Amino acid sequence: MQIGKIGVIGGGSWATAIVKMLGNSESSVNWWLRTTDAVEYISTYGHNPKYLQSVEFEEGQIYPSNDLQMVIERSDCIILATPSAFIHDLFSSLDKQILKGKKLISAVKGIIPQSLEIPATYFYNQFDIAYNDIGMISGPCHAEEVAQERLSYLTIASPHVDFAKAVAELLSCRYIKTTTSEDLFGTEISAVLKNVYAIACGICNGLGYGDNFLAVLMSNAIQEIERFVDAVSPVHRDVKSSAYLGDLLVTAYSPYSRNRTFGNMIGRGYSVKSAQFEMNMIAEGYYAVDCINKINQEHGVSLPIMQCVYNILYDKISPMIEVRILSDKLS
Repeated sequence: MQIGKIGVIGGGSWATAIVKMLGNSESSVNWWLRTTDAVEYISTYGHNPKYLQSVEFEEGQIYPSNDLQMVIERSDCIILATPSAFIHDLFSSLDKQILKGKKLISAVKGIIPQSLEIPATYFYNQFDIAYNDIGMISGPCHAEEVAQERLSYLTIASPHVDFAKAVAELLSCRYIKTTTSEDLFGTEISAVLKNVYAIACGICNGLGYGDNFLAVLMSNAIQEIERFVDAVSPVHRDVKSSAYLGDLLVTAYSPYSRNRTFGNMIGRGYSVKSAQFEMNMIAEGYYAVDCINKINQEHGVSLPIMQCVYNILYDKISPMIEVRILSDKLS
């Protein structure tokens, strides 16, 4: 199956890492970035001025632009790598016909807050893209290690098996191994939830809890993921595989994880606003926990860790008190 011309939307670490991966396939890439400064810098110097600066792009390999409509029109397949909180504002002004006949691959690990939908459902409902034309890039994989060309693994999920295989082949290289899955909804929802649990892990670490407690926390977290994903998308899946458990573990434990870092700052006494200001990066889990809390009002799944994080971030309850209450619910 031919993918065609590729467009990447987003200017952060994940977008930069994906463009690097695509460079190994010798594919030319239309790359949308938000600012003209970033476009001009990449065009002149061949690397991103803010994210993964060590990654260098060959001349003629990428075509950066801040014209979203032009990037989409020139591409057959769109890889979306921008924070979920910005997606609706980014696309709502576009004509719905602009994505007609296009394929979409989401590298987003969040929920669209305006509609409480994962990206696959949002683009299906808003732009009439068939689910067979939608894919999802899942970990466990950090962009920083892709930049360092350290061995990493990706799972490409799509109900269209041949599409998933074509994307997997496109991204596969010496240091990237890929597998495929048909569980589009499960991998997307799990990727959202793992950011929430990474914040929980960071909060507990910031409060001084040790490895023994964090191991129990993550054991319970994967159980919460399984309960919620099964409630929202009731099909058979093995949550012990890399796309679910592996992605949870790397996000919860890695020093590269911005969600863990954000949680660690909250546990150490930072306010939400001060932590966000100092990080100067988006922690998807902050927005995700509010969305998951709203969605779960319909499903009523028992999610004590998620509720703990929500209470700390949105109800401003003391992290020390909330985690102490949570510790009595874990087993």
